[in-house]
Amino acid sequence: MQTDLRGRDLISTQDWTREEIETLLDVAWDLKRKRALGEPHALLRDKVLALLFFFTSTRTRISFEAGMAQLGGHAQFIDHTTTQISHGDTAKEIGEIVGRYTDGIAIRQCDWGVGNQYINDVAQASRVPVLNMQCDVYHPFQILADLMTIMEKFGRNLRGKTINISWAYASSYQKPISVPQSLVLLMSRFGMNLRLTRPPEYRLMPDIVEQARENTRRHGGSFAILDDFDAGCRDADILYPKSWGSWLTTEDELASAEIGAQYSDWIADDRRLRMAKDHAIYMHCLPADRNIEVADSVIDGPQSVVYDEAENRLHVQKAALALTMR
Repeated sequence: MQTDLRGRDLISTQDWTREEIETLLDVAWDLKRKRALGEPHALLRDKVLALLFFFTSTRTRISFEAGMAQLGGHAQFIDHTTTQISHGDTAKEIGEIVGRYTDGIAIRQCDWGVGNQYINDVAQASRVPVLNMQCDVYHPFQILADLMTIMEKFGRNLRGKTINISWAYASSYQKPISVPQSLVLLMSRFGMNLRLTRPPEYRLMPDIVEQARENTRRHGGSFAILDDFDAGCRDADILYPKSWGSWLTTEDELASAEIGAQYSDWIADDRRLRMAKDHAIYMHCLPADRNIEVADSVIDGPQSVVYDEAENRLHVQKAALALTMR
């Protein structure tokens, strides 16, 4: 166990060693137990976390605010439109100034080609830890919650388990690629057999794919890229079908939507679920386009763990806050 993570940024899980990630999970399970038993755990009394949002949120905002309250601190919600950012406040100034007012800064900025750089620029200037609540490249806390959930269902030794990280059709909007990218990066560090299943237009960043391949070489398991939805589902232990935009093919959202419409049959339905192993679980970060991206019978069915994932966002985030902000 790593006992000194004070002051550490968490922008990508790649920035933390596997031992450090396992420490975070150990703390998350301990805090989850304490909450279940009603045991006080005000580890961050009088601490303030700034929550800077450039994009709307349900689970992320609520879980961070609730988590800071349960840890005895305060979460300060900041909608970027209520600041002077549009009038000239730079990332450096946000890091320098907000870092002097608060004990931690969490940011959600998903603009393509902008978000990750912005968060890193704030982190460079900040004297307090900076946490990535989602950017255009990574979504670390969602994926930490996913890993925690998978371990709760299958045990901590995931070697040999097969996870199918798949694109699925959605009509609502062209979503970031940060979830599948963070999934391949983290799951490849735990000896799993990874399948990345997507139409050819829905590639991930080449350097992310190469990092996942290197993780697999170091930690075991396998990594395959498929372009057949059904093939990805067959005999999998974990199904994670999730829509994302074709950002590496086109940055035009209308063109991306037109490409996606060609694959409207890429839906997580009962037929696809039956292709997986009998004990397989269905996962999604939410929100999902119901009966377009996933059938109601799947997301609401007995093999769905989406609400366990959502709850575990609270616990992994509290663990990260307690470890980095104390």
